[in-house]
Amino acid sequence: MNLLVTGGGGFLGAWIVKRLSGAGHRIRILEASANRQLLSDIAGPANAATVDWLVGDVVEGADVHRAVAGCDAIVHLAGVLTPACKADPVRGAKINLIGTLNVFEAARAHGVERIVYTSSAAAHGPKNDPDPRPISHYGAFKVACEGCARAYWQDHRLGSVGFRPYVVYGPGRETGLTAGPSLACRAAARGEAYTIPYSGSSGLVYVDDVAAAYEAALTREPDGAHVFDLAGEVASNQRVVEEIRRVVPGARIGVAGPIAEFVPHAPDASLDKILPGLARTSLRDGVARTIAFYRRAELEA
Repeated sequence: MNLLVTGGGGFLGAWIVKRLSGAGHRIRILEASANRQLLSDIAGPANAATVDWLVGDVVEGADVHRAVAGCDAIVHLAGVLTPACKADPVRGAKINLIGTLNVFEAARAHGVERIVYTSSAAAHGPKNDPDPRPISHYGAFKVACEGCARAYWQDHRLGSVGFRPYVVYGPGRETGLTAGPSLACRAAARGEAYTIPYSGSSGLVYVDDVAAAYEAALTREPDGAHVFDLAGEVASNQRVVEEIRRVVPGARIGVAGPIAEFVPHAPDASLDKILPGLARTSLRDGVARTIAFYRRAELEA
């Protein structure tokens, strides 16, 4: 397929492009930046060099239409996270909500029948209420995006799958409020000290498992507007430290700071029915793979 990946130069985008390129799909990326370094680090220099890279802004409808033309499906990742939405809610809404509407509108105009997009566990709010009750602008925008996806199915039969990842960790995750577990792995690989700046437990999902879910969703025939949680393995940050020390005995890694509020994990039985057989990497294996990645990077530097 000819696939558009908005935000494909970021952490999750790089892992998804790695998978999709490996499966033989032709990739176009719409990114606000021309910097391919992270994509090269994760997906490899060859993949980074061969993707069709367009610099543009999802807020600009013309940029999105230009990127969507000729594509068979869309992976929509472009957005800004909780801190940016808190600092400037209007800009956050333009990128996260208006940008998503631009993607759906361009898909409809160009005859694209399937979209896989990123929502967030933040849509739930901290208590996993049956009715989403987000307490952040970011979460509120994601709830709105999910509602708009349902409206596009109802009005135009434009199919979509939205994913609500919990805390995504792995090689390349170096920014955001919940980057601590990944940064701790990087520090241990480098022999550096690091303190994860928040405590508590959360669903931790290895990044390549998330990428595999996106890849699987692209193969489904459009049949609705689905939304699924991707929770991974529930664990505390202290458990993350223990797993790091299994790989790097004596690693100078700690946990400090307030308990972060994370939505409780609620198993999503519908995910296995719609997308059976998805990969589920254990925290132990995910931590080991992340440390191994950064050790190789140190050797190659």
